[in-house]
Amino acid sequence: MPVSPTSGETVPGYAPREGVTVTSASPSTSPSTSAVGGAAPRPAPRPRADALRNRERIVTAAREMFVEFGPEVPFDEVARRAGVGNATLYRHFPDRDALIHEVVLSVMSRTTERALEAAAEETDAFQALRRFTHAAADERIGALCPMLSGAFDKDHPELLAERGRLEEAVQALFDRAQAAGRLRTDVAVGDLLVGLSQLTRPLPGSACPNFDRFVHRHLQLFLDGLETPARSELPGTAATLEDLRREL
Repeated sequence: MPVSPTSGETVPGYAPREGVTVTSASPSTSPSTSAVGGAAPRPAPRPRADALRNRERIVTAAREMFVEFGPEVPFDEVARRAGVGNATLYRHFPDRDALIHEVVLSVMSRTTERALEAAAEETDAFQALRRFTHAAADERIGALCPMLSGAFDKDHPELLAERGRLEEAVQALFDRAQAAGRLRTDVAVGDLLVGLSQLTRPLPGSACPNFDRFVHRHLQLFLDGLETPARSELPGTAATLEDLRREL
């Protein structure tokens, strides 16, 4: 069966019926087509609520297990603790690097929020620093060091941006406590972060279900040593953020 051509086209063997005018087909309009420039971009589909919950559960489980066993913990163990299947885990994180990247961002973001909350809600400058330090331990900031080794992309734009937010928030707490005369002057923010990392991370493979009880006790001893008046002369020099960046 011959098909009616548009204007300007010639199809052998086709002739319009008498009284019928052949015209060009006009482009159809739809809500997704803009007046200028063609089709408007469609918004990206929003993840389902259950998918977001599963992703958060995986990241939380991985954060806990990286602290307890190190970043090489088997994926199936992470999935088991998260309460999801292996297929669900791999759908969200196709390889270990992707999961580690997400855990690092999560720990940094949540720790930054704890610093901002302490600064906003505590009137006592040293109490704000104390509150942040204990909250950072609960966010498993000690998991960061073993994850930032090897082939991890430390210069990823997301990581650099999140690290900048964290450093700025913690530095502000530190400066405020020193300006108030509550924090000894021979320390820097790097001293706090190194001590926090070392005191909140058990040795890999030594799963300690009651480890938090000791963490907060030892953090309190550490914080007492930071508060004025200084009770001793510290060896070496203060650890700055720049020192930490060179080490990492």
